[in-house]
Amino acid sequence: MNALDQVPADFLFALGTLRQARCRSELRLDEIPAPARLAPFAVALGAEVISPGGAAAVGVAHGPAAAGLESSSGSDDIELATGRFILLHDPDGSAVWDGEFRIVTYIRARLEPEMGNDEMLGSVAWTWLVEALENHHAPYRSAGGTATRVLSESFGTLSDRPNSIDVEVRASWTPATPDISSHLEAWSDMVCTFAGLPPPPHGVSSLLRRRLGHA
Repeated sequence: MNALDQVPADFLFALGTLRQARCRSELRLDEIPAPARLAPFAVALGAEVISPGGAAAVGVAHGPAAAGLESSSGSDDIELATGRFILLHDPDGSAVWDGEFRIVTYIRARLEPEMGNDEMLGSVAWTWLVEALENHHAPYRSAGGTATRVLSESFGTLSDRPNSIDVEVRASWTPATPDISSHLEAWSDMVCTFAGLPPPPHGVSSLLRRRLGHA
C-alpha cells in the first residue's frame, strides 16, 4: 500500500494549499522536522529574515536593534527574525482545538531598547497577529498566545557584548477551513513585521515553491 494512502484527504488538500501560498521574498522558508507527538499528522516550516550588508541595512527597520546583532554565519548578514509554522491535523477532531486542524506558531526577533521596554509590547504583538490574519482574510477561531520579552546580559569573557532584548511570540489558532494558504501568508507577513521590514508594495509577493512532505 502506498504511504499516501494512509494520509487523510483533508490533510493532503491542506498541504497543497500551503504550496500555493504567496510569501514575501525576504522570508527564507523551508520544511523542518515536524513534532511527532502533538497530532497524528503534522508539517512544520522554519523561517528566517536575513538582512544582507550588516547594520547599515538594519537602519531602515523599526524592530531589531542595529547594535549588538550578530550573524549566525559569521558574514555581514544579520538575522532579523526567526519563526516556526506548524500545521497539525487529527482526523478525529479535538475538543481543545475546536476542530480537526490547529496552527501553532513561534516568532523571535531582536528589538530596539525603547521598543523592548514598552509595557504595551505584548498587546502590540498580538494586534499584529490578528491584523495579519484579517488582512489576508484567513478565517479562524479559538486563538490564543503569549508574548515574552527576553533580556540577555553577558558576563566574563563576553562582557563586551551589549545587553539585548528579544521578543518571543507563541500563538495557536484553529483555521476555519482546510485551506491554509492565507494563514501562512498572514504569518509570514507577521514575521517580516517583527523583523522591522516595511510592508511590501501593493500586489507584490512571491510564490512559495517548497516541497512539503507528510508526517
